[in-house]
Amino acid sequence: MAEAVKAAGRQFAEAGLEAPERSAQILICGLLDIGLTELVLDAGNALDVETQSRVASAVARAVNGEPVHRILGRREFYGLELQLNEETLEPRPDTEILVDAALPHVTAIAARQGGCDILDLGTGTGAIALAILSHVKQARALGVDISEKAVLAATQNARRHGLGERFRATTGDWFDNISDRFDVIVSNPPYIRRSDIDGLSDAVRRHDPVRALDGGQDGLDAYRIIARETDKHLRQGGRIVLETGFDQHDAVIALFDKHGLECLERRRDLGGRDRVLAFARKAL
Repeated sequence: MAEAVKAAGRQFAEAGLEAPERSAQILICGLLDIGLTELVLDAGNALDVETQSRVASAVARAVNGEPVHRILGRREFYGLELQLNEETLEPRPDTEILVDAALPHVTAIAARQGGCDILDLGTGTGAIALAILSHVKQARALGVDISEKAVLAATQNARRHGLGERFRATTGDWFDNISDRFDVIVSNPPYIRRSDIDGLSDAVRRHDPVRALDGGQDGLDAYRIIARETDKHLRQGGRIVLETGFDQHDAVIALFDKHGLECLERRRDLGGRDRVLAFARKAL
C-alpha cells in the first residue's frame, strides 16, 4: 500500500500536480475507503490485482489533469463529506471562511428568535448551507441553483448527513420564484471575469461547471442581482454573507452601498487575500 502511494506521488510530482504526496494519499484513501491512520497502519499490506488496476486508472486520470476529488466523486467541506457531480462546483477550503463569517450571525439570530431561515443562492453541493445547519440546530435553509443536477446533489447530501428535514433545495435562477423573506442570505456566486476563464488552471476550467465560474464581463453580474433583489427577501435585522474574488471587495461594497446595504465585515482567505464580505441594511 505504501508503495502505491509513493508511486502515485512520484507520478503526480512529475506531472507538476500541487501537493503530490498529499494528493496521492487522498486518492488512495478514497479509493480504498480508509482513513489516513489506517493507510499508515496497513502500509505494508499489498493491494490485490483488481485494486491495483483501479488505482492505476485513477492515477492516470489525475496525471491527465482531472482533480483528485472529481475522480473520487466527493470532497470534505467543514467536516462534511459531500458528493459531487459534473454540475456542482467543487467546494474548496477558502469557502469555509464564508461559513466562519456567517455562523456568528446565524447563531445570534437563532438564539434571539428561536430559529433562523437561510437562503443559499447557487447552492451547488449544498456545502455552505449544510455546514451552517450542522452547527446551528435551530436553523433552516433553502438552497437555490439553476442546475437540476446540483439541486439533486444538495438534497442527497442533506439527507446523507441527517439534515434533510431542515434543508430544502429548488431549481431557480437567483431569486426567481422566491417569495419568502430570510434572516440570512449566503452565496458563493460566479465571480470570474469572462475574459479570465481561459487562463484558469485545467483542473478548474475543464472540470468545474462554467456557469458556476462566469461572472460576466467584469465578474460582478451576480452581485448586481443580489444587491438589487435583497431588499425584497431580507428580514429586518438580517445579514448577507458573500464570497468574492480577491480584487473585488471595493467594487462589491460600492454596489451594495447603492442599494442601502452597508459592509459589516471583510475577511481574508487562507492565502491572505480578500474573500468574504458581510452586509446589513443601513441604519435609518
